Amino acid sequence: MRAAVVNTPESTPVCADFPDPEPRPGQAPLRLVGAGLHHVVRGLATGRHYGSGQAYPLVPGVDAVARTSDGRLVYTGLARSPWGTMAERLVTPFEVEVPAGADPLAVAAGMNPAVAGWIPLVAHRKEVGELGSVLVLGATGMSGSLAVRAALALGARQVVAAGRDREALERLRGLGAVTVPLTTPDTTTPLAAAVAEARPTLVLDFVWGPVAEAAFAALGGKPRPDDDSTISYVQIGSLAGTEAALPAALLRSRRIRISGSGAGSVSKAEMIAAFPDIIARFADGTFDAPYTAYPLSRVGEAWAHQGHTRAVIVPD
Repeated sequence: MRAAVVNTPESTPVCADFPDPEPRPGQAPLRLVGAGLHHVVRGLATGRHYGSGQAYPLVPGVDAVARTSDGRLVYTGLARSPWGTMAERLVTPFEVEVPAGADPLAVAAGMNPAVAGWIPLVAHRKEVGELGSVLVLGATGMSGSLAVRAALALGARQVVAAGRDREALERLRGLGAVTVPLTTPDTTTPLAAAVAEARPTLVLDFVWGPVAEAAFAALGGKPRPDDDSTISYVQIGSLAGTEAALPAALLRSRRIRISGSGAGSVSKAEMIAAFPDIIARFADGTFDAPYTAYPLSRVGEAWAHQGHTRAVIVPD
């Protein structure tokens, strides 16, 4: 079959012949409709992600929309290494129906980033009974903007969206979020003011690095006398840096719990169980994911794609 193939950690994928995936009993192979080129896809393929198997050659891709042998559109993924989802044929352990009204390529582009914020939001609401006030760091990236939309849809009392892209912040403001630009040399002051006003009980951090350090400083401000709430700080992505200094005083002065959410800390079963609810948000218009489609034969161009849209690999 034709597939995107990564031959070494440093090489750009090429379109080439690759062995068909190993069959699963009683399951016909799926045919690719679209596979999103997410940050995690690049990280796994280049060996920089903690989940990388470091075995080459490989087919990149963690998820996709595909067509079954009887013509149904399904969302799928988690193919067995070295097979990924950027190939003409897929064999995967699960299938979730793509409902009518959902753009299949928007689903391919947006499901992976949408899951990143949805899982901790739903878990927090289940634990405490309500979302309360939510702070999203890195809110102008695709994952962060979908997390803002998810928090609003799931009933958050207030959502504070902090990010670098002012145009994207304006769009989020139009949805009802309070916005904080992170483009000034000192991001601590505007963030501290927003945190003091909103008093978030859940923080979703998609960027880490110095932005996390600014958030720690903001959260470490003296709490109001009537504020005895626990802050749940969830680390999800590290686009701004892989390290952040955590002040000891913050841990002692506030009720704060810092955890991570990702492959390994969230089980595959938990993720798969959440997929139908998330896909439904693409069908009803709550979620959207702008994308640029590239045929398999142009996977090298897709690998270099930048901008506000997500590259999606489609069959030639």
